[in-house]
Formats: sequence, structure tokens, C-alpha cells
Amino acid sequence: MIEYHAWNGVVFCSIPPGPTLSSHQTPPQDSPEERLRKLEALRAGHIAPYGGRFARSGPVHALVTDFAPERRVTAAGRLVARRGHGGLIFADLRDSTGKIQLCLKRDQVGEERFRIFDLLDLGDVIGVSGTLFKTKTGEVTILTEDVTVLAKALRPLPEKWHGLKDVEIRYRQRYLDLIANEDVRLAFAKRSALLGSVRTTLERRGFLEVETPMMHVVPGGAAGEPFVTHHAALDLDLYLRLAPELYLKRLLVGGMDRVYELNRSFRNEGLSTQHNPEFTMLEAYAAYEDYRFMMTLVQDVICEAARALRGSLTFEFRGQMIDLSPPWEEVSFAAAMAELGLEPGAPEETLTRVLKARGIRVAGRSRSQMVRLVEQLFEPKARTKPLFVTDYWTELSPLARSVPGRPEITERFELFIGGMEVANAYSELNDPLEQRRRFEAQLEGAPARERARLLDEGFLEALEHGMPPAGGLGVGIDRLAMLLLGQPSIKDVILFPLLRPSSRPEST
Repeated sequence: MIEYHAWNGVVFCSIPPGPTLSSHQTPPQDSPEERLRKLEALRAGHIAPYGGRFARSGPVHALVTDFAPERRVTAAGRLVARRGHGGLIFADLRDSTGKIQLCLKRDQVGEERFRIFDLLDLGDVIGVSGTLFKTKTGEVTILTEDVTVLAKALRPLPEKWHGLKDVEIRYRQRYLDLIANEDVRLAFAKRSALLGSVRTTLERRGFLEVETPMMHVVPGGAAGEPFVTHHAALDLDLYLRLAPELYLKRLLVGGMDRVYELNRSFRNEGLSTQHNPEFTMLEAYAAYEDYRFMMTLVQDVICEAARALRGSLTFEFRGQMIDLSPPWEEVSFAAAMAELGLEPGAPEETLTRVLKARGIRVAGRSRSQMVRLVEQLFEPKARTKPLFVTDYWTELSPLARSVPGRPEITERFELFIGGMEVANAYSELNDPLEQRRRFEAQLEGAPARERARLLDEGFLEALEHGMPPAGGLGVGIDRLAMLLLGQPSIKDVILFPLLRPSSRPEST
């Protein structure tokens, strides 16, 4: 039965004491209905269950590491454990930096304040004030004098939330994953550090960060199926960006010699441990350079990020030791295909037949299928050491410059690490007439209306004004994060990955 009491002119309520809880127990009657009952009790006692700004002395970690006896402090976070012993309550408060113990004494704070704790549940966000001391076991603790309810949680944390393992819950309700698993919070903090390292490396080398459109009139810059959207005011179909390449090259024409973008790109394709339809890419372009310069650049970007995140160039990934120590090995795609008896322009039936005889299966010669081919040809070499695969056929590289004297081969590489394609780069094609010829060859056989829709005349016009020779680089940031954070799936390095619809009502 809820009882109401007055204290210093304010009405408080109390309810019969709940069961004693440990850090690995959930109240046996903990339910949304029970929490709603407590919410109403708080409101009936004129205690705001959803507070505003709360001034903290600092993050929890700083309070613990900078401990000073009897220092008065305020702290805020989520109530994650509670232990009752008669007139004494111990609880754990956690924020994004760590955990600190609270101690609440009935004879010090009075019966009414003490009983307010009966209206709190694990998962509630609270603010506290008090003085620091250490227990006999040396644990830094706040001797709590006052408690402020900042956000009453109306749903209990999932059962066994300490070390939450349910993959469905972890991905669909990432906030619960972040509450329950400290290593997950740390992983995403390190992902942020990865982006910072990439920016530092590029800016130290004179690259300028820019932003280009995410909605394109013409879907270009990469192979793939685009997402289509519609601009109502212009009555215009637009495409979510496949890649920012064609806009970044316009900046080279405009005299911005070194540019990069950490961009969100989209491909209307399937899901896998290495693919998400919405993903993060680094694209960087340097005027007056070539793909060899980009080899050095990507090596610097990845090695410096590895040192920042792992403290070493040697680490474990998917049960294998990866060694990023330079120099990185190179192999020739064109030479490997020649050894199989395949030359540029080989009919698709011949390509399929020869590869099938070698146990290699591909369906056509699209970019995705050629990546599969390269993985099957060279994966053993790329499991423990980075591998540059160079000398791609020109027919597979419509935006790349051909090797002088060898028009069938381009100055291009793809970088594989840990069995994954991580980066793609080439010397950029800056001949507007050859670029038009290649675009038209790609669209050969398409209806005239479709050709007009897909041929990027704006980009070709920019090239006709003269683009300096340049090297371009694309790096899959999500895959690089997988590698450097030791995560087996791309879903583990994207906060909110796209998932198949679920019948569970709370899912998204």
C-alpha cells in the first residue's frame, strides 16, 4: 500500500520495501505494469520522473580516478545494480565512462528519502549528490545525500542483460546492447577514433575534406543498383549516391588538388557479413599523382590507424594473425588470367568455362563477380598479409587510365586484407573522348531513353575543361573497422545495420 508523507513542505510517497537485489538479479515482479505503478507513485508524491539539466562534477571515471576523501560530488547515470541491507542500500551507477558505487543510509538521509529508492528500478537514470569515501575493500563510493530521478525506465532490461548475447536484440535494439556490453561501447568509440585517425593522416598530407551531394540525377561513379527517390517540388527522380567519385573529380577540374570525403553511399543489393546497403566510404583524390602514390597513401592510412587503435601492426582477425608491416605484396590480375589462358575481351562463355574447370565459379563479368574471382584466385595470399592486386583489364575499369602502350590493361589496384577487399584505386582517366567512348560501350544495346538517362553529360563536360592527371582511392571504412576492431560481421561495426523485418512488435 502506498503511503504519503510530508517533508519540508513537499509530499513524498513510500511503498512497501521490495526484494533485495544483486547486480545479476532482476526483480521477480519487475514488469512494465509494476514500473508504471511506481511512475504514478512518483508523480503522486510530486517527484518529477523526467528531469532536466543535471550539473555533474564530472564523468564517473574521473570521480574514481581523481578520488579525494570527503570531496562533495554530483554524478548521473543509469542504476545498474542494487543491494539492500536493512537501513543500508548499496547501488551501482554507470555512465558512458564507468561505474561507481552509491551508499544510502536511512539514519543519515531520513526515512522519506530512503524510501524513495523503493520507487527506483534497474535501468532508471538518476542523479545523486554526496561525498566520496572508500569502503573497507577500497571501492570508491558516493555517500549519497540526495537522489534526483532523471528518467524513469518503463521497460525492464532484458533478462540476463549483463553480457547480453541475443543477436536479434543486440542489432535491433542497439541501445540495449550498448547498455549491457561495455566492449560494444568501446568498439564504437574506437570506430570514432578510426575516423579521426583517417582525417589526421590525410590532412597532414595536404588533403581537404569536402562534401558532395548524396542525391544524384545520374547514378554513376560505381557499379551497382541504386536506390530511387523522388523530389516532389521538381517532380524529379533522383538516386541515392552509389559513390561520390564523379563529383570529387569535378573539384579536381576546379583546381582543388587534394580532396577527400568520408561519405555515406548506398547500393540496393543484398545483406551479408561484409555488405550493408548503406555504408561508409573514404574517397580521396590527388592531382598530378597516380595509383602508385595511392598505394603509399592507403598503406599509411591503414598502418597509422592500426597503431592508433591496436597499438601494433600485428593482431588477430577471424582466428588468424594479420601482419600489416610493409612492404605489402603485389600480384598481377592480368598475368594470373593469362596463365589460365584468358585474355582481355575473352567471350563470357569462354571465361565461365575456363574458370569452372579450375573450380572457380562466377556469374558473368560484373564488378561484384570479378571481386569474387579475385578473392578465389588470391585469397590464400591475402589472409595474413595485405595484398595489392594490380593490372586489371580495362573492360572492368571504365574510369581508370590505361597502362601506356597497353590499352587493354589499367593502372589500378584492389587491396585485400584478411580475405576481404578493403580498398580500390587507380590512375584516373582524364581523356574526355575516351571516357565518353567507355561510357557508351557500357550502355551499348540500351534503349536511347535509357542511354540519355544514364550518360553523365555534366561530368563529361567537366572533363572537357581539362582535369589534371590524378590518382583516386576508395576505402571501405566499415570493412576496415571490422579488421582493426576484430569484428566478424559488418553489423558489429555499424550502430544500426539494416535487418530483415521482424514480427516482434518492439523491433524496427
